[in-house]
Amino acid sequence: MGHGHGHGQAGVTAAGRHRARLAIVLALTCVVLVVEVVGALVSGSLALLADAGHMATDAAGIAIALFAIWIGARPASARRTFGYQRAEILAAAINSVVLLGLSVYILYEAAGRLLDPEPVGGPVMLAAAVTGLIANAVGLALLHGGQSESLNLRGAYLEVLGDLLGSIAVIAAAVVIALTGWTYADPAVSIAIALLIVPRAWRLLRDAVDILLEAVPKGVDLDEVRRHLLSVESVTDVHDLHAWTITSGVPVLSAHVVVDERCLSNGDFGRVLDLLHQCLAGHFDVEHSTLQLEPAGHIHHEGARHA
Repeated sequence: MGHGHGHGQAGVTAAGRHRARLAIVLALTCVVLVVEVVGALVSGSLALLADAGHMATDAAGIAIALFAIWIGARPASARRTFGYQRAEILAAAINSVVLLGLSVYILYEAAGRLLDPEPVGGPVMLAAAVTGLIANAVGLALLHGGQSESLNLRGAYLEVLGDLLGSIAVIAAAVVIALTGWTYADPAVSIAIALLIVPRAWRLLRDAVDILLEAVPKGVDLDEVRRHLLSVESVTDVHDLHAWTITSGVPVLSAHVVVDERCLSNGDFGRVLDLLHQCLAGHFDVEHSTLQLEPAGHIHHEGARHA
């Protein structure tokens, strides 16, 4: 009686549309990484080394993101019916965990420098930091348009943003050291970089975990969804209502929808299904939904269920 009905998922994920920009940002990040490592070794700057470490994390993270986009574009199969799209969310989770670990390392090293300051070459530190600032500004501009569409892209965007802020902080420290010789500016800036990384990484990890645990997508109120579905002609009840996210930009929904006897007797369930899917797509931007139409009383035959 028309129990199953749904809409196909998009073939290209939100992150996939920005793959070329991610590749350019990866190349820029690798160049700056080399410059900052050399600059840190020559100048002895922990702040520059911390920023270089962040750059290395970014390079690895963006490489993971690109791999996730590639594997996420592979077609679905009988074993993996949604394909590999959730690989993007795994990449975002890995990025956030590595960022948090890097922050702890920077804080540890900075504490040692505060207790036992080391000499720092300000001019070399400044030159490397300015190079990083320019490259990060270009990378940020490239990723800005897509970071609101994909957690994977947002992870890369936040990493580049953290690098840009880190470069600004390192430039400020280099100027202070060059003008005053106050070497405490170096570990102080290192701590500031770590503290900038932590909240952004934590938010990214939280969002990724929400998707992996199949939480209701942000902005979707299931009570409101139920009210909209109940407003469709012939619908008398909605239960077993679930909504979750496969990957960024791919929300899905399933529900059991009870319809009246008139709908069942005159074979009108096809039109009702279309109205229900139009409602979900139009009001909640859910293009992939699976709805089971059933008569009143059928709920007692379903066994274990959720409201």
